[in-house]
Amino acid sequence: MVIKESMRLHPVTPLLLPHEFIEDITIKGYFIPKSSRVLVNTWAIGRDPNVWSSNAEEFFPERFIGTNIDFQGHDFRFLPFGSGRRKCPGMQLGLMMVELVLAQLVHCFNLELPDGMSPNDLEMTEKFGLTLPRANHLFAVPTYRLYVRQL
Repeated sequence: MVIKESMRLHPVTPLLLPHEFIEDITIKGYFIPKSSRVLVNTWAIGRDPNVWSSNAEEFFPERFIGTNIDFQGHDFRFLPFGSGRRKCPGMQLGLMMVELVLAQLVHCFNLELPDGMSPNDLEMTEKFGLTLPRANHLFAVPTYRLYVRQL
């Protein structure tokens, strides 16, 4: 749930790959002519209060409890890896790596913010581009917490 919520609020790519229509089509009353290119803004979908309720800007992993929203792209509210034939081919590897690294960090280290900083003081703005890195790097002080007992 934490990984889903992180990817909802901070998708790796804010815009999915463009799609071009091969024929004229009308979708929900909107006419889209042949050869039009459409970009899906996953960043905006992930923060839309009409989709995620009034707390769309909050980090609230529990919103995924009791839902069948997955990473496969079957639910168009959540498309971190795209959908259909053009979804990211590295999705499974990417998810395994994120889970492994996150589990190792949580298991092996205590992380503290420097100089008594409060979590509310964190600057979470992003720098817009092909990907969405944080505008300011996060600095955390890791303390190794696994000790090997000498026999």
